Amino acid sequence: MSFEAASHPVRPITDGEVEAFTAQIDLGFHENPPQEAHDLWMRLLPRERSVAAFDGDELVSTGGSFPFAMTVPGGTTVPTAGVTMITVKPTHRRRGILTAMMRHQLHGWHERGEEPVATLQASEPAIYGRFGYGLATQQVDLKVPRGDNGLSAVPGSDKFRLRMLPPTEAYDRCQEVFEANRLGRPGMLPRVGEGWRDSALADDEFARDEAGPLRCVLAEDADGRAVGFARYRVKEDFDNPAHPDCKVRVQEVYGRDLASYVAMWRFLLDLDLTSEVHASVPVDDPLMYLLTDTRRSLPQLRDDMYLRLVDVDRALAARRYSGPVDVVLEVADSFCPWNAGRWRLRGDADGAVCERTTDPADLVLGVRELGSAYLGGLSLSALARAGRVEELRAGTLAAASRAFVSDVAPWLPFGF
Repeated sequence: MSFEAASHPVRPITDGEVEAFTAQIDLGFHENPPQEAHDLWMRLLPRERSVAAFDGDELVSTGGSFPFAMTVPGGTTVPTAGVTMITVKPTHRRRGILTAMMRHQLHGWHERGEEPVATLQASEPAIYGRFGYGLATQQVDLKVPRGDNGLSAVPGSDKFRLRMLPPTEAYDRCQEVFEANRLGRPGMLPRVGEGWRDSALADDEFARDEAGPLRCVLAEDADGRAVGFARYRVKEDFDNPAHPDCKVRVQEVYGRDLASYVAMWRFLLDLDLTSEVHASVPVDDPLMYLLTDTRRSLPQLRDDMYLRLVDVDRALAARRYSGPVDVVLEVADSFCPWNAGRWRLRGDADGAVCERTTDPADLVLGVRELGSAYLGGLSLSALARAGRVEELRAGTLAAASRAFVSDVAPWLPFGF
C-alpha cells in the first residue's frame, strides 16, 4: 500500500534504505547517536512497519510503529501501535508529507484489521492533535533531596536483602517484578524479546548522557525471591571537594508491594556522595504521599503519552469500565471517517460492547477527546468543562465520566 503527498510517494523502506532512513532521523532530531543505537532501533522496528516519503530517489521523511499490547483499565490488554521516529526533512516541510505518513499508518491499520489503538510521545504536541491524538498520560518529574528522613516509615521495608548486580545479570529477575506490575496500571507496555531487553539495558555514551554506567539494585525476600529493583545512573559532580553534589538519575523503580517499593527508594535516597535523586513517577505514585515535604522535591507535571483510537468500536470494547455505562457517543473524526457518527457503548467491569446506532446522541465529542479519556487518566467531565465534550441528555456525562475513569492513574513505563 502506498499513499502520496503531492509527488512524494509514501511506503515502507527496504533493507538498502536503512542508512538513509537513520541519517534522516539524526537530522530530524538534531542528534548523533552511535551506530549501535541505530542498529538496536532498526532491529526493534519491523521493516514492514516503517514508513518514509521520497522525492525521486531522495528519502525525505521517516516514521514507524512498534507492535505493543498495552494495559487498559480493567487489567486487560489491547493491541497498540507505538508510533515512533517521525521526521520530515527541513527542505520538505509544509508539503503534506506528514499528513500522508499519518494516513498511511492509520488507514493501513484499519484496513488490515490490526491495532485499534495508536500511541506516541510527541516532540511537538500541537502537531498530533490534528491527527486525532489526545493527551492520555502524564508524569511528575521530581528532584528529591538526599536522605530518607522525609520518607514516611512503611512496615516491613527494612526486611529485604539488597544486592548490587550487573544489570544484564539481574534483568530476568527484574523483569519478573516488572511483569507483576504491568497489568495493574493502564498504559503499561510489555518488554518482549531481546530487542526490548537491550533497550532497557542500553549503556553507550548516548544512553548515559554524561552520567555514569547503568547500575542495578535488587531486593530479595527471605526466600530469595526478587521483590523489587531499581536501575539508575549517577552524574558525578565533585567541583566542590567539601560538598560532593552528584545526582542520581533513576531509570525505573518497581516493587511487588509497598514495602519493597519503599525499600528501593530508601536505597536511592541514601547513596553516599550524592545530593539529590532525579526521577519521573505516575501522578498518583505512593512516593508523592510518603514524602513529608513534597514541595522540596520540586514536583513538575509533564505530558507524556498521546493516544488515538484507530477503530472506535474495537478500542472501546477492549477495556473495562469502573461502573455500568450505557451511552450513545456522537464522534467527530474527519481524518479517519469510518469512526465518525454515533456509537452505543454498553459495559461495566466485566466487559463492553460498542456498536453503530441510529439512537439520539447523549454526548458529542471528537476522537481526540476519546483518546484522552481512554486510559482513565483524564475525565470526560474535565474535558466537558473545557468545552471539548457536549452533553445532550442530562446526567449522561457524569455517569459516563465515572465509568471511564481509572482508579489507578495511567503511566507509560518507558519511551519509544
